[in-house]
Amino acid sequence: MPLRGAEDLRETPIVVAIRNARPAVVNIRGEKTLVTAAGTATSRTDASRRVNGMGTGVVIDQRGYIITNHHVVDGVREIEVTLYDGSRYIATLIARDSETDLAIIKIEADRPLETIRIGTSSDLMVGESVIALGNAYGYEHTATRGIVSALHRAVQVSDSQFYEDLIQTDAGINPGNSGGPLLNINGEMVGVNVAVRAGAQGIGFAIPVDRVVQAASRLLAQINQKSILLGLRFAPSGGTTPALSVAEVFPDSPAAEAGLKPGDTILSVGETTIATELDFQRALLERRPGQSLPMAVLRSDGSEEELTLVLGGPADGDKSDRIWELVGLRLQPIPTEEFQAKFNTRYRGGLLVTEVRTGGPAAAQGLRPGDVLVGMHLWETVSLENVQYIIQRPDFDSFLPLKFFILRDNETFYGYFAIARANREQ
Repeated sequence: MPLRGAEDLRETPIVVAIRNARPAVVNIRGEKTLVTAAGTATSRTDASRRVNGMGTGVVIDQRGYIITNHHVVDGVREIEVTLYDGSRYIATLIARDSETDLAIIKIEADRPLETIRIGTSSDLMVGESVIALGNAYGYEHTATRGIVSALHRAVQVSDSQFYEDLIQTDAGINPGNSGGPLLNINGEMVGVNVAVRAGAQGIGFAIPVDRVVQAASRLLAQINQKSILLGLRFAPSGGTTPALSVAEVFPDSPAAEAGLKPGDTILSVGETTIATELDFQRALLERRPGQSLPMAVLRSDGSEEELTLVLGGPADGDKSDRIWELVGLRLQPIPTEEFQAKFNTRYRGGLLVTEVRTGGPAAAQGLRPGDVLVGMHLWETVSLENVQYIIQRPDFDSFLPLKFFILRDNETFYGYFAIARANREQ
């Protein structure tokens, strides 16, 4: 007969953490094409074969939004997702970033899904206990435990994939675990499992969750900005206590009309409590222009205030979409008076960069939100029509790579957008 309290002794924090997190972990399977090289040093042929891929994902929104590794779903013809209860769905790849090796997929579930609790990686300690969950070798919902072995590791996994600032752990991370969560003892996700060192035992790696949140926020923002316009920029987050602060509010934007101000901390949007930009972008998913959303903000003087945000539509739709597709920029006109008061420059005006598409020509040149585009090739860019005029010129190809000029901190910089000629064809 077991001793009184023996069940309590067996139900350790690790057991509780796994039990609570598992419903938010999904298995991912799909068929992809692998290209292999064969031949001699003087002759080579490429052969392709279809293989079954597997990986793991984590539910970040109850409507079926799932984060995983980009390499798990890259090239997959049909993404099959299996939930913890065994139900299966076909997922759609809706956003991806090969540089951070993260992607977001979506399933149309028939019910709200369990979501993962997101922690922080900013206070991780070498030696603290962690748990890896995933589809290891195809064995669904496998759990392994270990410790944080080291932080800030740089790892070259392949010729095309290099990771920086990874968490190293001796928790078992095996093929199929990629995209699954690394949990702390409280059951919070502190990383996304990404790689194992081939031929080495007890050495696995995970992307820190703070970087995952930043990347996922960007990816969701790209999705949201296809349908709605806000007109604000957030301050970089940091520290162990997350908070989302407004860095800039663009004039005449929906955010400005709602009464948002630089320095405000957003507490809630609708029914969603806001701690990170990921929370904010989740709250805007599947919204439409004209919708009104209640917001609670904390002013810089410590007072709380209720606001109403009326969502706008993408500015100058077709023009904005074409610039986004070609260059990877969302741009917003700046009133002439404001531009001249803010910048001491010979340029007559410019376009504020509000979003930069990860992996696009603008991102490759280091552009970031807050920059002001003032010229392309031989022309100033005072309006979206100016940019449209440039990219629609019959002799546009002769301008490539496309020279651009930006203002940043009242200094002028220039660079070149590497645009493939085929990409500009309508």
